[in-house]
Amino acid sequence: MDISVRPIQHEDINALVDYWLNSSDEHLIGMGVDLSKLPNRTDLITMLSSQLNTPIEQKKSFALIWLLNGKAIGHCNVNQIEFNTQAFMHLHLWEQQTRQKGLGIQFLKLSIPIFFEALHLQRLFCEPYALNPAPNKTLERIGFTFVNEHVCIPGYLNFEQPVKRWVINKEHLPSLLL
Repeated sequence: MDISVRPIQHEDINALVDYWLNSSDEHLIGMGVDLSKLPNRTDLITMLSSQLNTPIEQKKSFALIWLLNGKAIGHCNVNQIEFNTQAFMHLHLWEQQTRQKGLGIQFLKLSIPIFFEALHLQRLFCEPYALNPAPNKTLERIGFTFVNEHVCIPGYLNFEQPVKRWVINKEHLPSLLL
């Protein structure tokens, strides 16, 4: 099993857009997505394309593609980026059959150091929907520290929801890589 990650490329955009537009309502709601806020295909493609062409210091979002045996099966992205300081991470496995198999941990161990290096981060947050156990378990297992649970609208696609805030600081990266 060959696991790798790389920055998003133009040829990845359609697969990423398909994930958002073809996922079941149940899956999206389970992640805290407000279905009425999903952009259309054209708007998603435009947004992703514009981020590809933005210098790293000015990016509003930065995505990595997760590959299993050379096939793209998910992505991890950060937004709310404060270059040289912090960002908020989101993780997505696109197909049901790849979820809950421990792949997320392996992909995150490759992805997180890239985010820290590329964006010169001091800390990385993740705020998954509190009622979605899979990402919360993954973050705990990989070494993120639980900060708190609070109610917010964590992203532009979300409804108001309880989220669990997790953080990992730059000085904890060496233990993450074990």
